[in-house]
Amino acid sequence: MTPDESLDQHIRALEENGETVLVRRYAGIGPARAVTKEAAVLAKVKGYQPAELVGEIRQGDRHVILLNDPSAPVPAGKVALSDMLPLTDRDFLVIAGAEASIKGVDDATRRMQGQVIAFELQVRG
Repeated sequence: MTPDESLDQHIRALEENGETVLVRRYAGIGPARAVTKEAAVLAKVKGYQPAELVGEIRQGDRHVILLNDPSAPVPAGKVALSDMLPLTDRDFLVIAGAEASIKGVDDATRRMQGQVIAFELQVRG
C-alpha cells in the first residue's frame, strides 16, 4: 500500500465514522489569552478501554485519530492543519463543542514512507 492509498482509506473511514474537530492554538495567558489559529480536521474520537488505563492515561481521557490531509478544504476563518504542526501539549481540540487539552501526540504509528497519514492523540477534558 502506498501513502496515497493509505490516506484515501483513512479519508473514507473518517468521512463515514468520524467527525470534524477543531485544533486550537492560543497565545497569551489568563484573560489576555486569545485563539491565534484554528483548523477544522476529520477525526475519530473514542474512549480508552479499562485495560488501557495505564501510565499517564486516566479515566475520561480519549484517543483521537486526527487526519493529516494536505489537500483537505480549509473553511473560511480557519487554517490548514499543516500550518499548526508540530502539535504540542499546549494545543487543544474542540470535540462536540467542548475543549480538551492534548496530552500526547504520536506521529509515528500512522506514518508511511515518511508521510504522516494521521496523528494519534491522547486528550483530556
